[in-house]
Amino acid sequence: MIRKPLNRRAMLRGAGGIAIGLPFLDAMLRPKRSSAAGEEAPKRLLIFFSANGSAQDIWAPSGGETDFDISSHPVHAPLQPHRDDIIIIDGVDNEVSYHSGGDGHQTGMGCMLTAAPLLAGDDFCLGACDDPTNTIGWGGGISVDQYVADQVEKEANTKFRSLEMGVQVNSSTVWSRMSYKGPDQPLPHREDPSQNLVDLFSDLDADPLELALLRKKRKSVLDVVGDDYQRLAPRLGKDDKVKVDQHLDAIRAIEKRLDANGFVGAACEMPTLDPTGDIFANDNYPAVGRAQTDLLVMALACDLTRVGSIQWNSSVSNKRFSWLPTPIAEGHHDLSHFDDGDAYALDAITRVNHWYTEQFAYLLAAMKAIPEGEGSLLDNSVVLWVNELGKGNSHTRRDMPFVLAGNCQGYFDTGRYLNYGGNDQDHNHGRLLVSLCHAMGYPIDSFGMPEYGTGPLPNLTG
Repeated sequence: MIRKPLNRRAMLRGAGGIAIGLPFLDAMLRPKRSSAAGEEAPKRLLIFFSANGSAQDIWAPSGGETDFDISSHPVHAPLQPHRDDIIIIDGVDNEVSYHSGGDGHQTGMGCMLTAAPLLAGDDFCLGACDDPTNTIGWGGGISVDQYVADQVEKEANTKFRSLEMGVQVNSSTVWSRMSYKGPDQPLPHREDPSQNLVDLFSDLDADPLELALLRKKRKSVLDVVGDDYQRLAPRLGKDDKVKVDQHLDAIRAIEKRLDANGFVGAACEMPTLDPTGDIFANDNYPAVGRAQTDLLVMALACDLTRVGSIQWNSSVSNKRFSWLPTPIAEGHHDLSHFDDGDAYALDAITRVNHWYTEQFAYLLAAMKAIPEGEGSLLDNSVVLWVNELGKGNSHTRRDMPFVLAGNCQGYFDTGRYLNYGGNDQDHNHGRLLVSLCHAMGYPIDSFGMPEYGTGPLPNLTG
């Protein structure tokens, strides 16, 4: 007898409308009637952002395309466990940003995912605001994540079209928005982990009185849906049961950690945050970012969305990295403007970039830990680490620091370092955005302004 597959949007439900999405399970696949009748896990696109460029002199790893070495690299070393899952990209230019109004950070941010010039307008000043003609508008095109989200929406009924997670972005300007639903349509970020936990994994259409009572009792989401899990378990095979148990363990761990850090009182309760639990406090930056990362990975695993991003602060980020073993007193943006020969600044910038690499590595590890089909969530995804600048003190948008991770079901040939040379019209970043679309199954010819490159970036597929 052929068993009806479990709905991909199946949830564990409890009293008061509380619900938890499930990871992608083998039980959700259509039974194979022939060797050609199977169904693959969905593909996902994820964007990871950090600011202010990199230390370009030390960006390149040693070795060649396939024998590159990052085991002791001052920036890339945290990616050593994921060496075979990444492509380190060098020498790709954001050329369109040089043909746009706006300052370096503005054009770097607004053109980064759109490959289109900023709009003319009087929304934002360029430097001093005493000159009424010295202004610029929002981004001038759809961003690649939103283009893919539009295509996915035609095929899949996910709960969220896309998820834009922010880590202490805390502003709404052309300097702080990278995702655009279209020209002049910037998308805001979800910045509160506690609210995200409720929005993503609770049913907000529940009866308000019942939901309020549940919050008052401070019950865990997992406690509420326990009975439904017991009813589901007999339908699951051994591997699926392991996946669900790991998924629920991850939710429990997040609940406990968020509660311990003071960001939520309980899974179903929105707390009143005291100063030490302020999600915008400088020293809480790592904890907020880690919570946002975990929530985003779970949302992808639950098929709540197939497109997402996590933006660490914004361009011109001036975070003080006070939590490092040797704290850095100066703000990140201030450091990025020191002279090239300043040894202290170079060391500090290197340690800042190393820390962001650790956060990227954590994201990849979390995705690799979720099994799907013959591989993992990461194997079914492509994750692109982006930055608005190449080098901070010159505001260059050439030789941009990109890292791509995940083979997206075999599209990308990972485990390589690729140097495209820089200052080359054939290797502009719009072609990298085209490659993302191709990997996700949408073979477009160009993205943004076609005069700055057509077709996918060469050599990414081997």
